[in-house]
Amino acid sequence: MQVHVGCSGWFYWHWRGLFYPDTKRTDTWFRHYTENFRTVELNAPFYSWPKLATAKGWRRNAPEGFRYSVKVNRLITHEKRLVQTRMLIEEFYRFAEILGPKLGCFLFQFPPSYRYTPSRLQSIVRQLDPQFRNAVEFRHSSWWRAAVYRRFAERGLAFCSVSAPRLPEELIKTSDVIYARLHGRSRWYRHDYSEEELTTWAMKIRESGAREAWIYFDNDRDAFAIKNARALIRRLREMGLDVV
Repeated sequence: MQVHVGCSGWFYWHWRGLFYPDTKRTDTWFRHYTENFRTVELNAPFYSWPKLATAKGWRRNAPEGFRYSVKVNRLITHEKRLVQTRMLIEEFYRFAEILGPKLGCFLFQFPPSYRYTPSRLQSIVRQLDPQFRNAVEFRHSSWWRAAVYRRFAERGLAFCSVSAPRLPEELIKTSDVIYARLHGRSRWYRHDYSEEELTTWAMKIRESGAREAWIYFDNDRDAFAIKNARALIRRLREMGLDVV
């Protein structure tokens, strides 16, 4: 198993002095991040559809072996809610060709108001192309059900596991790739994971039987994401796993 561990985003002003040295200019922050982690989850594309030149810059600026997971634009997941979005999704998939070997996964994150219905499940499995690594994150607990796991497994889609308030904290495996986002167990974006909590996650990852694991920390408050990602990497390596 190969395990990729990083943070959800890297440009946070409040990380200055905690992770980024006070003496470093902001245009050197990404390089500093890549010297510490080998993957990052790009959140900016969710808010603004990237220009092709921007995506080319991502590839150019990433060192050898670095991987981006890209959060799909909210026009698809939050505004249109995957209703007649096949062409938009295909257009977004073009970034895979640009990023090439620097691409990790595509993350489709849906809002808390997006509840399970059979028709919505059908829309997801029909429109997402299984030739890419697709992870799907839900924020409503109605999606944690066997029917969803079964259809995702049939299409090779990764059900995004989460650690967040009021959502099931389970590592769900629906393909040979597992994907998890740790937002904060007790409070969104503010939880500092204990060694015990991180060890539990490390054991879940080890026992999953997956070929690849992509784990991202989204608890950016006080740079907890940096601290916790480093601790998880250390624990996984102690267990003999290949953290790349």
